[in-house]
Order: sequence, then structure tokens, then C-alpha cells
Amino acid sequence: MFSDDTRPEAYARFERPLPSWYGDAKLGIFIHWGAYSVPAWAEPIGELGTFEPDHWFTHNPYAEWYFNTIRIDGSPAQRHHREVFGGAPYDDFLDAWRAEEFDADDWAALFARAGARYVVPTTKHHDGICLWDAPGTPRTTVARGPRRDLVGEIAAASRRAGLRFGTYYSGGLDWDVADFGPILEHIHDDQRPLDAGYARYANAHVLDLIEKYAPDVLWGDIEWPDAGKPEGPECFARVLDAFYAAAPDGVVNDRFGATHWDFRTSEYQQGRDLEAGAWENCRGVGYSFGYNQVEGPEHHLDGPGAVRHLMDVVSRGGNLLLDVGPTASGRIPDLQRACLEQLGDWMAVNGSAVHGTRGVDAEVASPSGHAQDGSGAEGAWVRWTRSGDGSTLFAVLDGASGMRGTAPVGTTTVALRAGAVDLTGAELLDGTPVPATAVDDGVQFEVPPSALQVGPAVVSLPFRS
Repeated sequence: MFSDDTRPEAYARFERPLPSWYGDAKLGIFIHWGAYSVPAWAEPIGELGTFEPDHWFTHNPYAEWYFNTIRIDGSPAQRHHREVFGGAPYDDFLDAWRAEEFDADDWAALFARAGARYVVPTTKHHDGICLWDAPGTPRTTVARGPRRDLVGEIAAASRRAGLRFGTYYSGGLDWDVADFGPILEHIHDDQRPLDAGYARYANAHVLDLIEKYAPDVLWGDIEWPDAGKPEGPECFARVLDAFYAAAPDGVVNDRFGATHWDFRTSEYQQGRDLEAGAWENCRGVGYSFGYNQVEGPEHHLDGPGAVRHLMDVVSRGGNLLLDVGPTASGRIPDLQRACLEQLGDWMAVNGSAVHGTRGVDAEVASPSGHAQDGSGAEGAWVRWTRSGDGSTLFAVLDGASGMRGTAPVGTTTVALRAGAVDLTGAELLDGTPVPATAVDDGVQFEVPPSALQVGPAVVSLPFRS
């Protein structure tokens, strides 16, 4: 949150405890779907946070940034666009977008099966195209392209599936309303609209989303127009008043600039060191948020990889917002669907080690094994959570020598204070006993290989103190 000397006074009234539903949810699904899903092309160079910004924008792996990347002279995306589409205007993709295979209930069922508790689709990305009948613009999916209220369909299906619903809205960039040319650098404050006219436009959009869909999450991106931050007729605080009136237990992320937030965000490997307070890591199943047809299995998380990423985040007190990028027709691509289905198989058995859990004090147990960002001590991959009532400790284990393959038993030693748990009560979450022995450097588990069929094994132990 803001310090007392930097927080704008207009937003002080929104400070409140984090709603329990959000802190307990642990997993949400992000959806990036737009006109960019028609070309569906980007260079799969790697994850954000692993490349220098001056290389990133020219070779951007985010397919949803296609309109920006094709305008960078000499970029491979520009060359691809000329060769494949003859340099066609970007809006041709809006008119070619049909969403003919879109089934919102099928999506929601998949997300619920994966163990998600909330869904956040893009309602307007940086290209300025709105996925509902937004006021003040003809560039919507109701007037063109799919000719459907996609936001409304996703909201209704999500709630039918028992999921909370949120809205992503790009407030800082809109290349239709204010185009300052292609963005080449990470710091681009001089390329976002700051004026009162755009503040009115953006405020009207978010107020319309609140009125029509009553979202539980407001997820902003890239900032907010400066003219809409201070007290006055365009103040974003008026939008927040409407939001919290419609959703008293709603939450707001930290990308609306110097206004208000309930939780912080990181993206792929950028900012993954967040641990204090409420926070959320977002990333795609692949390297792109939007669908990228040139990504292959080597660019995607599989189910076990998604579990490891999820548990690294959850064990450190965060939520994971895992993104899918549907095809232009509305189909969840096979590699993304397979990841979510495998994640769902794992969550069906081990979800109690995820939902409603809390972190574990390092004096009791320590993680080991590298996270995808390279953090973590050497050794078998282990992450820890604790049940909300404090009665149970969960060890999530993967990658130890002998823990996969044909060995009759997988043996691994973890950094755990043996006296803090009842070792005789160690078991998998299906009730299978797990032999556990105190050793000089922690506790040794003997995990049946069958526990690693669909991802990391989870051992539960009664917690003493």
C-alpha cells in the first residue's frame, strides 16, 4: 500500500482488510482474447523478466501486443505481417474474428475443474477493442466481429460454475484513442494518454462494467490517466465508490497508478520476489498471454509444471492468475487445455494443500529446489503450506532422485523440524501412510511412486506447534 505521506487523500477511505475469499482462492484464470487472436503470432523468445527491455519489445513474445510489434521497423513481426497479411490494417482482424466455437460454459467447467476460484477476462486490451457493448466507441465485439457480448457470456458462465468474476481493463494504454507510435522501451510514460478526456472515457467504461457485470475484481493495467487521479469530476475514486458499493468484498490490483490497491502483482519472472502483504503472480500457460500459434510444447507449462509454479507462489503467500489465450474461434488450444486438465487431476486429490492455506515459518520448514526463476536452495523440490486452522502441515515434493520411474520407493530428505509435527501421522491426501523418519538434517520421507503420477506428491502431517 501507499505510505501515509504518498497516498492520495481521495483514496484513503478504501483501505480495508483483504477479503477472505481472495486470500483463500489461491488460483484464478486470466483470459486474453481479442482481434490479436486472429494473426496469433509472436516470437516465443522466453518469459518476461528474463530479457532486457531493449530486446523485448522488438521481439515481443506477447501475441496480444501484435499491433505494437508489427509497427517496429525491422521487427520479425513486421516482416511476418507483410508476408502473410500484406500489411493489412489491424482492424481487419476485428472483422475477421468470429468466435464461432466459443462455449462459455465449457470454458468455465474447465476452469473450475482446474481448481480456480475466480476468472478475469480482458474486457479491453491496449488495442482499444472492447469485448462488450461499451459506451463511446464503435470498436466492440457487439458491433463488429463476433457480434456478441463476450464479457457478459463469460461472467454468466463463470458464476454458474461457482466462480468469482473479475474484469481486466487497460487504462494506461489505448492505441485507438491515443496512439503515440510504437512502444520500444519499458518506461513509456510519454506514450500513454494523461488528459481529462481520456479519463472520462476510461471512467465511463469501468463504470459500465460495474453496472452491467458487478465484478469481484478490478484488474487494471499499465497505469491510469493522470487527470483522473486527483479529486475532481474525473477522479478514479468515484469509480471505486461504485465498485465497492456493488461488490463490498471486491478487490483491486495495483496497476491503476497512484490511486488504491488491495493486492500487488508480478508477471512471469518479473517481480517474482513479492512476499509481503497480498500479492498475485500472473503468467500464461505459454510465453504469451494471447494465443500464439507458433508456440510448441517446449514453450508451455504441462500439468506438473503448473503445479510447481502454483505451489511456489502459494507457499510464499500469493495467488496465481494463470492465463489462457483462446483461438479466434473460441477454442482453448490443446496444449493449454491439457495443462489445465492435468492440473485439475492433481487438484482433485491435493486441493486441500492449496485452497485456504497459509505459509509456513522458515523455523519450522524450509523450501528447497529451484523455482522457475532460479530461487530456492539445492536439493529435492519441496514447498510447504499449512491448513487455515493451523492443524496440518503439507509438504509438496517433486524431483528427488528415485522419486520417479520404477523404483519401489522414492526417498527424500526435507528441511523440517521433526518435533513440530507428528511423524506417525504422515500420509498422502488419499490416506496412504508415508513412512517418515527424523534424521540429522530434517525428516526423511518414503513416497510411493504412484503419488507422482500426475504431479508432485503431497504429504500431510499433524502440526504440533
